[in-house]
Amino acid sequence: MRFSDGQLERYSRQIILKEVGVKGQERILASKILIVGAGGLGAPAAMYLAAAGVGTLGLVDCDKVDLSNLQRQIIHSTRDVGKPKIASGRETIRDLNPDVKVVAYQEWVSAANIADIIKDRDYDFIIDATDNFPAKFLINDASVLLRKAFSHAGIIRFQGQTMTYAPDQGPCYRCVFDSPPPADAVPTCRRAGVLGVMGGIIGTIQATEALKYILGRGELLTGRLLTFDALTMNFRHVSLARREGCQVCGANPTIRELIDYEQAACDM
Repeated sequence: MRFSDGQLERYSRQIILKEVGVKGQERILASKILIVGAGGLGAPAAMYLAAAGVGTLGLVDCDKVDLSNLQRQIIHSTRDVGKPKIASGRETIRDLNPDVKVVAYQEWVSAANIADIIKDRDYDFIIDATDNFPAKFLINDASVLLRKAFSHAGIIRFQGQTMTYAPDQGPCYRCVFDSPPPADAVPTCRRAGVLGVMGGIIGTIQATEALKYILGRGELLTGRLLTFDALTMNFRHVSLARREGCQVCGANPTIRELIDYEQAACDM
C-alpha cells in the first residue's frame, strides 16, 4: 500500500522500529481485531490499538456508559454518560485516528452469535475484555473451535492476570481453569472493587500481545500466565501446560458446539 504523508508522520515512531518498518505497519493497517467488552480492559486496549493504526476494530458491548465507569474506562467521558458504550467508543476512536474502521456490535455475546461475530470480518485476533466467567469460557471455546488467537485477562482489586492462546501454541483458557465456578463464588469488580489503573496496565498488555501477534514478533504469553500485584509492584510468570483431557483443545475434545453456561453479564 502507499502511505499518505499524514500516515508516515502519524506512524513514524513505529515505522522506524526495525521490528516493524513499512511492511509491519502495512500489516497493522490491514489487521482486524475484535474486542469483547468496552469497559476497564477493552477501553485502553481499543485506544492503543487504534493509535497504532489497526485497520478494523470490532467492539462488542451491550451496556451504556455509567458515571461509575469513568474511574477506569478511559474511552468514555462525562458527556457520554447514558450513551451506548460502543457508540461512545466509536466516537473516541474516530477522533483519535480516522484511519481505523470501527465495527460495532451492540449485543450480548452468546453461543448463538459469537461465531457469527468473529466470522463477520474474519478477525485476526480477539481480546477478551469481559468481567464474567460464562463470557470468558465462551470466548475461549469459540476461539479454539474457529482457530483464532486471543488474549484473556481479568482484574480485581489490586490484581490482574493475562495469558494468550494461539492455535497449536500452548494451552487454552479451559486447560487452566477447566470450567466456570458456581455463580457468585468469585466476587466481581462491582462487589469487590478495583483500582482504576489496573485496567490500563493489563488492557495495554493485551493490546501489546495483539500487535506482536499481527507482526509475528517477540514471544507471546502462550504457555504462561502473567500476574500483577499493584500493591507490591510484582509481575510474575506462571508456566502453563496444555491439558490432554481439555474438553475443547485436548486429544479427545468433547465440546464441539458452543454452549451458554448462563446469561453473560452486560457490564463488561
